[in-house]
Amino acid sequence: MTDASPRTALRVHNARLIDGTGASPVDDAVVTIDAQGTLTYSGPAATAPPVGGTDRVIDAGGRTVLPGFFDCHVHLAYAQGSPPGRRAELDPVLVTLDTVTRLRQTLDAGITTARDLGGLSAGFRTAVESGRIVGPRLHTAVRIISHTGGHADVRLPDGTDLSAGMSEIADDTTAARLAVRRVLRDGADLVKVCATGGMGSPYDDPDDEGLLEDEIRAVVDEARRHGGKPVAAHAQGNAGILNAIRGGVTSIEHGYGLDERALDMAGEQGVFVVPTLSTVYAGINKDTMPDYHYQKKVRWSGTTKENIARAIEYGARIALGTDAAVGPHGVNLMELSYLVDLGMDPMAAIVAGTRTSAELLGVADRLGTLAAGRTADLIVCDGDPLQDIGVLGDPARIVLVVQDGVVRKDLLPTEGRL
Repeated sequence: MTDASPRTALRVHNARLIDGTGASPVDDAVVTIDAQGTLTYSGPAATAPPVGGTDRVIDAGGRTVLPGFFDCHVHLAYAQGSPPGRRAELDPVLVTLDTVTRLRQTLDAGITTARDLGGLSAGFRTAVESGRIVGPRLHTAVRIISHTGGHADVRLPDGTDLSAGMSEIADDTTAARLAVRRVLRDGADLVKVCATGGMGSPYDDPDDEGLLEDEIRAVVDEARRHGGKPVAAHAQGNAGILNAIRGGVTSIEHGYGLDERALDMAGEQGVFVVPTLSTVYAGINKDTMPDYHYQKKVRWSGTTKENIARAIEYGARIALGTDAAVGPHGVNLMELSYLVDLGMDPMAAIVAGTRTSAELLGVADRLGTLAAGRTADLIVCDGDPLQDIGVLGDPARIVLVVQDGVVRKDLLPTEGRL
């Protein structure tokens, strides 16, 4: 399953550069990468270093080069539309192999770094890091902390746990601290809590509050005590969003009920918002959805678009996330089109999926922008995303993916390869 492509010094030329900082595009640009996978130059061809010493020269043919993108909210261990309990029907070997396939699909879509917010073992992160498999570099929450009957409690009334390793139940502050310790013991890079109910869970609604504010604060404190780990909050209804912000979380996931007070508080505290609009723009099919899910989606769809449009107008600190598994895997950058549809400028949407997402994950010093000294994660897309942001949502138009200086995907014409 590994990619045999070697890491070599690379030079991408004849490119239109969008560097992820929000700066104006650079036409006739060059990007150079050394044999250690570090960017050494990114800018106009007129001031680029000479070709000498480069192992491979890639002609972008006038296409657009951008940083590798982030998806800050995925569930790679699950197939699209498959509830957690269905995973238990498969042999664990098949689950692993299917997960590896989804990792590759996600990378091929232009996502070079992903944050998995429930269900993915830390072993997959290690497998990517060590080269055993190919996929986005990973941050994983491993499991989701929820209260009994909350969004991540998918036990049957008889107590049978259908979570397939996704859920961690905590019903008071002491249990919340223990839950944090357990997920960190299992290798979590961050902690995920449920501050509200949700759409796909049978026992609650998005307006229901999840963990209490003091329980969230205990989680945040416990994560701080263990290396300052970030805390992501599943938070849809506004009351739970406010609890999560007051409790000190790093990011609000979904944020469908955000009001002006919550936006002001999030701005004051530097809290990120990850809207996961892909779940909102997905079709609503009464024939294929449980009735409770269908009713909630119908009730919340329009409200969500209004509130996220207001968050964009407010200038909220928005990072890109899709909740892939609820929607399809491997078309992650369609999320950019949904942000633009709700009023975000295409360049701002690109920054949300690159630099701002890197800030959320705490890796902006080495990823998210194309600048000398950064890790060489980049993509080349066929088309101009500033004129048509939708080109990034089509994996067939992501013609080159370079991760850590290694060419992972190459659909460029043969004349573009030297």
